[in-house]
Amino acid sequence: MSENRQPALPARRTLIRAVLALSGWVALAATALPGGAPLRWIPVLLFVCFGPGLALLYPQPGPLRPGARLEAAALAAPVGLSLAVLTATSLFLVRSFSGTAFLVTLAALTTLASALPELPLPAATRGAVERAGATPVRRR
Repeated sequence: MSENRQPALPARRTLIRAVLALSGWVALAATALPGGAPLRWIPVLLFVCFGPGLALLYPQPGPLRPGARLEAAALAAPVGLSLAVLTATSLFLVRSFSGTAFLVTLAALTTLASALPELPLPAATRGAVERAGATPVRRR
């Protein structure tokens, strides 16, 4: 009796993915609020800085060691901002940049990234696993 089905994602990972997928659309909805209101610019700022990067880096397959968690947290903002710059530049090059077009494109990319399988972190995960099994070297 072998069933050929894939294991379900744990509830926590599914919740993280859903929140990340919806974060861009919430930021886009926040732009309908009156200009200058903190409830308008705070969600947009947080989403542009962290949303796309977190969607690509979280959740990781399997448990992470502290070094890998730190690497993912440290990479979330630069990856997210890099995607934001690439999106803005692409929209400027095709002469269709607007705040709405920018947020819609980033929200769609974030939703797509949240739906994709996990991407394993390269160096910290591999290095943490290799170092965990190694015997410590004592120096005198």
